[in-house]
Amino acid sequence: MSKRVIAKIISQEEISPRHFKMVIDAPEVAKEAKIGQFIHLKWVAKLNEYDPLLRRPISLNEIDKEAGTITIIYRAIGRGTQLLATLKVGDQVDIMGPIGMGFSIPEEANKFVVVGGGMGIAPLYPVVKKLVDEDKEVTVLIGAENKGQLLNLADYEEMNVKLKAATVDGSYGYQGFVTQFLDDTLADTNYIYTCGPEVMMEVVQEWALANNVKGEASLEERMGCGTGACLSCVCKIKVRNESGWDYKKTCIQGPVFPLSEVIFND
Repeated sequence: MSKRVIAKIISQEEISPRHFKMVIDAPEVAKEAKIGQFIHLKWVAKLNEYDPLLRRPISLNEIDKEAGTITIIYRAIGRGTQLLATLKVGDQVDIMGPIGMGFSIPEEANKFVVVGGGMGIAPLYPVVKKLVDEDKEVTVLIGAENKGQLLNLADYEEMNVKLKAATVDGSYGYQGFVTQFLDDTLADTNYIYTCGPEVMMEVVQEWALANNVKGEASLEERMGCGTGACLSCVCKIKVRNESGWDYKKTCIQGPVFPLSEVIFND
């Protein structure tokens, strides 16, 4: 169940240029949070609580129920996230969360592949941790512009996973796009998870459909309310009706949807 809480920042670190990792003391949120969910947050304003007006949706990168903390990774590219980046340890944030439908782990599957690109790597780390904890066989494919943007890279290097990484500038791993690994890696995959640029996820979807592999995609959309009222985050999903599709709300009906049902770039 989603809650609204005022929570304190435990740590704030710039992990690469304009990319920040924030740990928040939020036991009520951590207790309820599931892999794949997100929070809708804003800073506790010191001057004008309406500037900026809207909250920012940010995926959960880590959930520590025992410590009562949640971790987010975000990129400071707009006014809202740039203001978040100015906050210090001890400052407070106003959180709504956890929100949305998260990832599922089918019991019958035992060989998983996780494909993340750019900021889409962030919400995939919790599902990888859970799969490893359950002794599943996991292949992690991640790609970004450069090594610094390969989120959780050091964590993956220490985990019991098969890791392949790609960077556009060639600063780490294969020089090119992460989707180049698909045909070489996924011959006996049971299930696949993906998050990142739509063009990347569409390639993953095409591969999964061609090879009869089920999976899930976590979508990233602009959001206003985070409660399903404003309809600013709707996406096209395949359904059984006359048109063959319908709009669904990414905030409360997603952000995770069956991979085969998502209509990309339409």
